[in-house]
Amino acid sequence: MSNNSNTTPLVRMIDISKRFGLVQALKGVDLEVYPGEVIGLVGDNGAGKSTLMRILTGIYPPSRGDIYFHEEKVSIKSPKDARKLGIEIVHQGFGLLDSMTVARNVFLSSEPVFQLGPLKLLDMVKMNQETRKVIEHAGIRTGVEPDSIVQYLSGGQRQAVKIGRAIYFKAELVILDEPTIALSVREKDHVGELVDDLSKHNVAVIYISHNLEEVYELADRISILDVGTKIAEYKRGEVSLENLYDIIREGRVPPELDQNRQS
Repeated sequence: MSNNSNTTPLVRMIDISKRFGLVQALKGVDLEVYPGEVIGLVGDNGAGKSTLMRILTGIYPPSRGDIYFHEEKVSIKSPKDARKLGIEIVHQGFGLLDSMTVARNVFLSSEPVFQLGPLKLLDMVKMNQETRKVIEHAGIRTGVEPDSIVQYLSGGQRQAVKIGRAIYFKAELVILDEPTIALSVREKDHVGELVDDLSKHNVAVIYISHNLEEVYELADRISILDVGTKIAEYKRGEVSLENLYDIIREGRVPPELDQNRQS
């Protein structure tokens, strides 16, 4: 949860639309994210949450609409472009290579090297030293070392490594896509702690989940999508958890809640 008082958005997505053939996946969606803010992005299956985030991370181009980062219009054509800006996405079940060590995964495609004559060799000493910092910052207390093989890590440990990696490479926005699926209660709590830690370090978080209890507890604002349209957005305390369920179930905002709707 953020107490952030930033008045300038980190990211603005304006009038984002996406069509796949005859299917209109997104219809003029606006989304703003501020530094250090936790945004809950919710909606039923097919609402457009993943499509919107794939546009923000350069996997899909928008059919229409603009994206601003630090108030400058940007063209994000690939995940590499997004990463250069400081946008990282953490998927449940994706993002780590099981057969490699934690250190190799942390620095994947960004490995430090040193020169030995005509050869460039991986600087494993530096990778291990820096990975230990990632592990400590991610709050992994036991069982994980830089040379641990990823396939033997628990689900919660994997998520912590991915979030820790994003922090290490100075992400300004971390997108968490269903981050607690198949995690234990303790591991879910740890993910919540990591979200709070990101916010305290002025890193913005977009938290996508079908678990509305988690979203309700963690988010400063909650944006609701339905069949490609943003139907409502509420600040913390403006809507009850029960009302959230009703809005998503019915795909509309009840008249008695309409006056509280942010957009």
